[in-house]
Amino acid sequence: MALSPGTRLGHYDVTALIGEDGMGEVYQARDTTLDRDVALKVLPEAFTADSDRLQSPFPRRSWRSRWS
Repeated sequence: MALSPGTRLGHYDVTALIGEDGMGEVYQARDTTLDRDVALKVLPEAFTADSDRLQSPFPRRSWRSRWS
């Protein structure tokens, strides 16, 4: 799922593509609720078709943005 700058996902406004890897794409976005920049990872469609992958725990990460 390729996103363009200006796309809105919930309360996130996508501002740029940061990078891609085997697990998906990472975007810089603005959290309009908390008024801060965040990184969003968008997983490939193959993950949504595989219920075992969706149930696997992904590490929850939170760190200070390099854009703040």
